[in-house]
Amino acid sequence: MISTNKTELDLTVSIGGLTLQNPIMPASGAFGEDMEKVVDFNRLGAVVPKSITKEPRKGNATPRVCETVGGMINSIGIQSKGIAYYLENIVPYYGRYDIPLISSISADSVEEFAEMSEILASRVEVSALELNISCPNLKGNGLAFGMDPEITYRLLQTVRQVTDKPLIAKLSPNVTSIQEIARAADEGGADSLNVANTILAMSIDVHTRKPKIGNVMGGLSGPAVKPIIVRMIYQVRQVSALPIIGCGGVMNGEDAIEMILAGASAVQVGTASFIQPTAMLDILEEIKQYMRQYQITDIKSLVGQVYVQKQKMEEC
Repeated sequence: MISTNKTELDLTVSIGGLTLQNPIMPASGAFGEDMEKVVDFNRLGAVVPKSITKEPRKGNATPRVCETVGGMINSIGIQSKGIAYYLENIVPYYGRYDIPLISSISADSVEEFAEMSEILASRVEVSALELNISCPNLKGNGLAFGMDPEITYRLLQTVRQVTDKPLIAKLSPNVTSIQEIARAADEGGADSLNVANTILAMSIDVHTRKPKIGNVMGGLSGPAVKPIIVRMIYQVRQVSALPIIGCGGVMNGEDAIEMILAGASAVQVGTASFIQPTAMLDILEEIKQYMRQYQITDIKSLVGQVYVQKQKMEEC
């Protein structure tokens, strides 16, 4: 039974020096200005618009989205109007609200990440930068920056030199060891870690024998990926003391709490908002209900508090 105790709840969290009034924010690419019609942005912890590129970008071939069992695959290709449009229109728009604006950056090289970070950080409306290191390094071997610990370290170190604003490294789950990448981002100067971007996936129409996505492969999101992300959050928590933002499959309050118990300080919501535009606010209310039920007054007291019994491995 849920307690009716009206004790004031403390939902504030700190993400690398940035204080949020609560741990709920949108995932980049799953949020836009039109949502103001159904969501009071000022009730969120922060806003994270779609990743911005330096130059305008058309994006990938259609179809760009398809449903799967327990999720969806998308391959938008970071369609963008470029940084000039972003500075002139997007930044002032979100600057009207009372919550932090986190600008998500996608770039083709380490140098371009630094250039864009310096430009965006100069705007007072921008509270933090999310570096999407899951995108391909076009000056390298074409793999994502976040798949190589040395490049991850150099990228964060380079960007750290041009701004003091909080840096959030958005990690790729498509790696053998996310702990190794997390350590590299930490040592390079990240203030927080986003765990994680979508998981590379593919779906085929058995009737036409063609891929359901125009780009053949795309990123899997939704409830199907949540157990994988929870595992990654737990693993990253073991090797880094940086605040973690959990991202992947949060559909309700219990999903958010699960990520927090694994080690996340905040969570991003993506796919759920496509199904129910008010999902972020619903999740926030469900978190409050959970806290009242278990007489928890401070959300921070739950971070990393999963009970894991250490067992001695039996010899084979």
